[in-house]
Amino acid sequence: MPKTRKVDRYSIDNTDYTVGQDNITKWGFDVHNPVFGISAGLIALFLIATLVTDPAVAKATLDGFKWKIIANFDQLFIWTGNIMVLFCLSLIVLPYGNIRLGGEKATPAYSTLSWFAMLFAAGMGIGLMFWGVAEPVAYLTGWYKTPLNVAPNTPEAARLALGATMFHWGLHPWAIYSVVALSLAFFAFNKGLPLSIRSIFYPILGDRAWGWAGHVVDILAVLATLFGLATSLGMGAQQAASGINHVFGLDGGIGMQLVVIIGVTALAVTSVIRGIEGGVKILSNVNMLIALALVLFVTMAGFAIVMGTIPETVSAYLENIIPLSNPIGREDEAWFQGWTVFYWAWWISWSPFVGMFIARVSKGRTVRQFVIAVLLIPTMVTIVWMSVFGGIAIDQVMHKVGSLGAQGLTEVPLAMFEMFEALPMGTLLSVIAILLVLVFFITSSDSGSLVIDSITAGGKLDAPVPQRIFWATIEGAIAAALLWIGGTEAIQALQAGAISTALPFTVILLLMCVSLILGFRTEPRPVR
Repeated sequence: MPKTRKVDRYSIDNTDYTVGQDNITKWGFDVHNPVFGISAGLIALFLIATLVTDPAVAKATLDGFKWKIIANFDQLFIWTGNIMVLFCLSLIVLPYGNIRLGGEKATPAYSTLSWFAMLFAAGMGIGLMFWGVAEPVAYLTGWYKTPLNVAPNTPEAARLALGATMFHWGLHPWAIYSVVALSLAFFAFNKGLPLSIRSIFYPILGDRAWGWAGHVVDILAVLATLFGLATSLGMGAQQAASGINHVFGLDGGIGMQLVVIIGVTALAVTSVIRGIEGGVKILSNVNMLIALALVLFVTMAGFAIVMGTIPETVSAYLENIIPLSNPIGREDEAWFQGWTVFYWAWWISWSPFVGMFIARVSKGRTVRQFVIAVLLIPTMVTIVWMSVFGGIAIDQVMHKVGSLGAQGLTEVPLAMFEMFEALPMGTLLSVIAILLVLVFFITSSDSGSLVIDSITAGGKLDAPVPQRIFWATIEGAIAAALLWIGGTEAIQALQAGAISTALPFTVILLLMCVSLILGFRTEPRPVR
């Protein structure tokens, strides 16, 4: 067989697989056999086991497993993140950047602003609200160790706190998302394969991608997505309830958290019924407007601090990105494993969800446009966000201003609201923040539901409405059940389970880079 034919055979063009050919249609559902059944069964087993077991025991067991993975594979996680960044940056300058997702005549389905709003809301919105204040303060005060063993509560610690926070929320996580999203978009829109994780590996596996090798990959993606979403819903409910208690004096306990989850899930169900155009897109645009308003108000309240913090954050990030990216010979192992490796595992476990959603809304962009938008622009926005929230919080702690300055970091969900206390219009800022948390909460849930719908429907983009409702409801039900039975400990147990899925996905990510290049090579030479 001629060499060129062999490359084509393993690169996609000869498969006769059609999207949805293994699906079963029943009771208003259109589901892939066996991905849907096995995924739902494993989720049910996990939930039952967690509910019938003492939450503290479940948390201890899963935490022990999680920390063993982090301790034994820390270098694998870190080097994988570094490779993702270098790989994405190379795509910007290589000729492959000319390839257009969907073909040369494809046009974007969404405006640039709406596109960016959707990918950002799905990727990190709720996390920035949760950690934007708490993380820099934690690094400054040594709440759980300090980066590079810097002495806590010093000017050096303040500077490194901003750089280390940006390191965790900047290029590396977005590079991980970019690789998954770009791979999915290319194989789905340029090669006509199902929008499912398994399709990425057709150049490597050939038709075996439609067998059990592909089933396992997709099932892992479903579990990682659902566990990650339920964890975020639980944490988001805790932050929203803490804010409501702080501002309005209402009880922020389990009852309020369940009310938040039920309300958000109901709105998320409404959104997924309306689809991307009528639901997720609108909510994401609303998200960006509220987030912009919040950042502007907070910036005006601490203008002098923010203007000095932004350049400091940039310089601290650039200065420390290489030391923080190097896993060899670290003397700050407890901080390094407890924060950086934990984050990398979390981003990797979230990558199937965020990557697939970004892929769904990115048709019509060139590879170069895609990588610049998904990698560089969110990093620049995050620099502003962390400089505003983290910079003001650090200034309050260094100068003992307000309750955050006096007490330091006590409760992570409450940190942002404590910072607002010492600012002009503090109550208004807290109300806007609560609203933003809730809207981010909804967009995470509905975009995640659409992703799980697609995977469990064999890569179809138009899963039936009952199926969309099923997954959106399941996410909220799992988060609510875990909070009701075990509170924070049960949510942390679920988070540990989600992070444990990152280990196999780390290997999958590395193989994606190889498979994507093989796929690019099958494009006509003038195109690439």
